[in-house]
Amino acid sequence: MKITVCGVDLAKEVFQFHGVNAAGKVEKRIQLRRGKVMEFFANMAPCLIGMEACGSAHYWARQLQSLGHTVKLIAPQFVKPYVKTNKHDAADAEAICEAVQRPSMRFVPIKNIEQQAILAVHTARAGFVKQRTAQANQIRGLLAEFGLIVPKGLALLKERVPTLLDEAKDELPGAFRQTILELLDHLNVLDKRVKQFELEIQNWHRSNSMSQRLEKIPGIGPITASALVAAIGNAKHFANGRQLAAWLGLVPKQHSTGGRTNLLGISKRGDTYLRTLLIHGARAVIRHAANKIKQDWLHSLLSRRHKNIAAVALANKNARTVWALLAHDREFRADYAAA
Repeated sequence: MKITVCGVDLAKEVFQFHGVNAAGKVEKRIQLRRGKVMEFFANMAPCLIGMEACGSAHYWARQLQSLGHTVKLIAPQFVKPYVKTNKHDAADAEAICEAVQRPSMRFVPIKNIEQQAILAVHTARAGFVKQRTAQANQIRGLLAEFGLIVPKGLALLKERVPTLLDEAKDELPGAFRQTILELLDHLNVLDKRVKQFELEIQNWHRSNSMSQRLEKIPGIGPITASALVAAIGNAKHFANGRQLAAWLGLVPKQHSTGGRTNLLGISKRGDTYLRTLLIHGARAVIRHAANKIKQDWLHSLLSRRHKNIAAVALANKNARTVWALLAHDREFRADYAAA
């Protein structure tokens, strides 16, 4: 009998293959070197291939789809319960093969090259933002050891540090002053890199109609909109907005038993980067909400709940709005009321 379903445990060099036939009997277990993967699957009849959603999964999914196979990606946490024995490559491949056949299994949408490219820009920008913050904190901490205090804020740091060094030049050793100036130059380089990546994101945003559509939602700017469009892809993979919000980890974590419902804080599952962007955008909306007429949903929520809870609630609402706009090809309307 021919192989109808197989699981592939991806790796850098050695891949593990586990294939079964229509009756569920094991037909082949084999290790594949990276250079032999395409040749091996090219000689196979089209079948269902399951893989864990890891770093190179989207690339291999596109490559195997080009050979006529059906590829489905599974989140690693959904594969783990099917590992029967100790963890090793063969057991993982068998677990993937078993999990991909489950009718209730949830799958990860396969990203195209354009989606991966803009997400790579977002990843690079986030890395430089983290380095910039660390560098600014290091400069602030070193100055504090000499009694020089700089207010919070990147702009104030760049503006005040040269002045502080000039005022205290008679009290500070030359080596220390030179070190701080070099660290400040490095901070400026990092800031320049961040702005360059933000410009690339802006250019991509202007060329994408869906990203421009999401930008109209209060609390969502070009960076958040472009990241959402690239990460979500086809919004119709989600049945409704609630599923998208749950995918982003913006819904309560549940620990219920015996018919008693117990809701905890947000689950924090899914993409941390997207969730952070949505919540920070919601905080910006709340910060400016005081200047508006206090009659809308947000002001009503702020009157009875803490602003952090309101920020997460608004982020959840924005996620559902994003799904509605993308799935139904609509434009954002601030005065829209559900039927």
